[in-house]
Amino acid sequence: MFTASEILEKINIYIAELQLTRTPQNLYEPVKYVLSLGGKRIRPVLMLLAYNLYKDDVDSILPVASGIEIYHNYTLLHDDLMDRADLRRGKKTVHKIWNDNTAILSGDAMLVLAYQHIAQCNPKHLKEALDLFSLTALEICEGQQLDMDFEERDDVTQEEYLEMIRLKTSVLLACSLKIGGLLGGATVEDASNLYNFGMQMGLAFQLKDDLLDVYGDASVFGKNIGGDILSNKKTFLLIKALEHADPDQKKELNYWLMSVDFVPAEKIAAVTDLYNRIGVRKWCEDKISDYTVKAIESLKLVDVDMEKKKELQRLIEKLMSREI
Repeated sequence: MFTASEILEKINIYIAELQLTRTPQNLYEPVKYVLSLGGKRIRPVLMLLAYNLYKDDVDSILPVASGIEIYHNYTLLHDDLMDRADLRRGKKTVHKIWNDNTAILSGDAMLVLAYQHIAQCNPKHLKEALDLFSLTALEICEGQQLDMDFEERDDVTQEEYLEMIRLKTSVLLACSLKIGGLLGGATVEDASNLYNFGMQMGLAFQLKDDLLDVYGDASVFGKNIGGDILSNKKTFLLIKALEHADPDQKKELNYWLMSVDFVPAEKIAAVTDLYNRIGVRKWCEDKISDYTVKAIESLKLVDVDMEKKKELQRLIEKLMSREI
């Protein structure tokens, strides 16, 4: 069995050695730049760990796992453009270094490259893998649209928000695990439990990101802290704050939500103080804990020796213990 660190090293080497030799360079240089930024590579790591539950030749599916990572980075590239984000993993985003049109077109190229890599899987599982990946890619678009729709609404419920992050974040983690299991020879039931494990983990992971965006350390988190507050993003924290604020707190919160001319640091400090007074941090932490427990329960149902599953369990525990 391989450790997550060993698998991450394999993925990083494979991606670093990708030969993007086609022209024009101005299309492919942003692709190389995005992939060079690194990151946790969670999705391909999960795919290879799921595969490794059943088979040891993890190198054989590195192209497929890298396809998932290329696709994920494509979504980040376009997300950054839509959000007008300046930083990704502590580095300038593509549209800041190049321009908006380049970010769109290079992202489109990454989507095609992702499909080309995933299509390199065992022909026996090709249709099933591509069908699942295509459905997942469509669901991620649906989640992104919901996220955009929420920007125009002030009545987003907790349930709606959780469904949005399920589509936008969780389904790709779940897809990665299920494809890894299927390629490794998992039973239908095991593949389903791996999918559920990824789904619950994804929900916990995104809620943790919500929390870190307010209470994290920018040097660790890789993004500016308070970005969600500045953009009035409908996060779990904001939705719960609006739901539970008393009249005075709601008035103050709405003041900052409606303000157009403000000092960013002042808004971040004021809204964070409101979150502290209303108590939303604990609600978010409790929800993260609930989903983490459910994820581990789904992993336990996968019918392989528990010793083989320890690395997957350690990985989710590590992700959920990211420092605030």
